[in-house]
Amino acid sequence: MDRRVRLGRGGGLSGQRRIGIDLGGTKVEALVLDAEGREVFRRRIPAPGDRYQSTLDAVAGLVREAGEGTVGIGIPGALSPATGLVKNANSTHLIGHSFKQDLERALGREVRMANDANCFALSEAVDGAGAGAEVVFGVILGTGVGGGVVVRGHVLTGVNAIAGEWGHNPLPLPTAQDLPLRECYCHRLGCIEAYLSGPSFARDHEQATGERLSPGEIVARGNEATLARYEERLARALGSVINVIDPDVVVLGGGMSNVRRLYDNVPRIWGRYIFSDHVATRLVPAMHGDSSGVRGAAWLWGGPPRG
Repeated sequence: MDRRVRLGRGGGLSGQRRIGIDLGGTKVEALVLDAEGREVFRRRIPAPGDRYQSTLDAVAGLVREAGEGTVGIGIPGALSPATGLVKNANSTHLIGHSFKQDLERALGREVRMANDANCFALSEAVDGAGAGAEVVFGVILGTGVGGGVVVRGHVLTGVNAIAGEWGHNPLPLPTAQDLPLRECYCHRLGCIEAYLSGPSFARDHEQATGERLSPGEIVARGNEATLARYEERLARALGSVINVIDPDVVVLGGGMSNVRRLYDNVPRIWGRYIFSDHVATRLVPAMHGDSSGVRGAAWLWGGPPRG
């Protein structure tokens, strides 16, 4: 079984419209791209809460409204290769359900489904900040921390459907400032997500200063100590990924990707943790911003024709 999603070059889908759905915790977004990658439809609705049937109905309704075309869905979790059921989802009401099969039954057509971070990485590799790169690591730094890997036009899913899940690796080389190890929502201690998500950034600032501020407020005030801790942790965490997959480019998405100083400061630091005399890997913001996930879901059926 090939567990890679290949980017298309037109082929048999050259005339097809591609429907993408991004299922998030607060919103569900639909997008339709024509065969050349041009947007022809977009609709966003609030997420229907934590009820499985309501979520299924909302996604099916958006697909019907989008019309004819292939259907790709990005979800905040993964499909278990063993059972076909959703696992590892931040939207916990999806866990244990046959979401793909139920959606195909409701729509009467085939659906391709992938982790939302994989969709993000795919979008940026097709025609975004990582276009033309051999290896792209796409990173989500938002309410959670996720990642996806695209190699030579393939999204790597993995035998366990967890490729790219760097957010649930331990933060490398914990220092005194990182201790005691923080508990993650997955109930493990010391996960990268427990340090680098937006809410974790805000908690870190509160613990150090007593100020309860949003991530955006912390950045706007330019709190040097809090930002420096975040940058050093991000450099450690990305350094370990670069040592393993050696990507051409690391693309950041999610709310914390809007912190502009990361792109200058983190590459200055990560060389301490990378096993190389020179680091050519680029750190860049997503070109498509909040639209990357839904665009990547549409591209699960193949990218636009390449000239």
